[in-house]
Amino acid sequence: MAEEYDLVILGGGTGGYVAAVRAAQNGRKVAIVEKGKLGGTCLHKGCIPSKALLRSAEVFATAKDANKYGVLIQDLKLDFQAVQSRKETIVNQLHQGVQALMKKGKIDVYEGKGRILGPSIFSPRPGTISVEMNDGTENMMLVPENIIIATGSSPKSLPGLDVDGHLILDSDGALELEQLPSSILIVGGGVIGIEWASMLADFGVDVTVLEYGNTILPQADKDIAKEATKLLKQRGIQIVTNAKIDADSLKKGEDVTVSVDVLGEKIDFTAEKMLISVGRAANVDDIGLVNTEIEIEKGYIKVNEFYQTKESHIYAIGDVIGGLQLAHVASHEGLIAVEHLSQNHPQRLDEQTIATCVYSRPEMASVGLTEQKARELGFRVKIGKFPFKANGKALVYGEAEGFVKVIANADNHDLLGVHMIGPHVTDLISEAALAKVLDAADFEIAEMIHPHPTLSEIIGEAALAVDGRAIHM
Repeated sequence: MAEEYDLVILGGGTGGYVAAVRAAQNGRKVAIVEKGKLGGTCLHKGCIPSKALLRSAEVFATAKDANKYGVLIQDLKLDFQAVQSRKETIVNQLHQGVQALMKKGKIDVYEGKGRILGPSIFSPRPGTISVEMNDGTENMMLVPENIIIATGSSPKSLPGLDVDGHLILDSDGALELEQLPSSILIVGGGVIGIEWASMLADFGVDVTVLEYGNTILPQADKDIAKEATKLLKQRGIQIVTNAKIDADSLKKGEDVTVSVDVLGEKIDFTAEKMLISVGRAANVDDIGLVNTEIEIEKGYIKVNEFYQTKESHIYAIGDVIGGLQLAHVASHEGLIAVEHLSQNHPQRLDEQTIATCVYSRPEMASVGLTEQKARELGFRVKIGKFPFKANGKALVYGEAEGFVKVIANADNHDLLGVHMIGPHVTDLISEAALAKVLDAADFEIAEMIHPHPTLSEIIGEAALAVDGRAIHM
């Protein structure tokens, strides 16, 4: 049995379902093939469940410090099963919302594994989708005019440190913990590793981060990474950089022990659990790419600026193409791909306008170039920094650590980058991202009247500080 569509999307994650909604809005007949649940990794195994846990951890940490606010709490306890239940409630509510969007857009959803076929009786070109249905019924054949591959990614593993779901976990497994361990080794100090370190430390777990490089958050501005390291250590998180793990030394019993070479010194680390957090690999296997001319480069599908593969009628978006592996990026790539195949002439994505966030405590967020990258590119830069400790709302809020850093072009005042670490900066960063989109100058941000008292005032002060004109410092 074959069904014809204008567009079939392989993968119903954030990028896939957003693309489907836009295509339906454009009058296209659309289908999604999803072997799991609509919403994908972000909704079920990433963004949403991890942030739900982070919020519970933040509330628990605040409650433990409630006496600072004049609030006395006796017999404070953590009910981790209730924490997990709240997480599932949020995920289920959002999942129902995505399902409702599919019904509203009259988007057909096939629950099964989709594979791209080569030229066949259904089509003279590669692109027919064979769907192996989850319910065991006969395979469905979908014949689309266009395809978007949005199959996402999966946690990477490390040779010799194989995830067993018991002692050694990846982020998927960690989300399903029924009880908290007393201690954990987190292998990898990138965004995901640091978010888990912050969360688990707030829950009372003894946390050690083992990072192979010479700093955590290697993609961040160096000032941000340095401040994050200091503040996380102040909370009792052990951070070990230049850590080369000897996988052959791994011992598993009731705990897990591993030997680590730290700048020539051998150190043994032991914990109840180990979390492997070393990035994510594109899901490109067993989806039928061998039946096409689509090219794979460094493990990712190669695309042009409008996300077309070498097969011009087949597009690819999100984690499967590499780049910034972020849900909001995948969604925007999906919108561009749909508008392009609809011949609506979309604008290309400018990565310098994309905000990135770390939802640890303190939060971190950035947009544009780091100071180091700006200098490497030959810009003559000027820097403005302003601390949260000089912001009234931050003091009222009870979290006054961190700062905002504005990087501008000394020759023409163009905004090059903004980097933040402190309370609620994952919300504050959108003002800076809009400034980048509008190609604002540092003085234009400084001239904006920010309401008082708000955390947002710090952005204006940091912009003023670029020229040494900050008022409250």
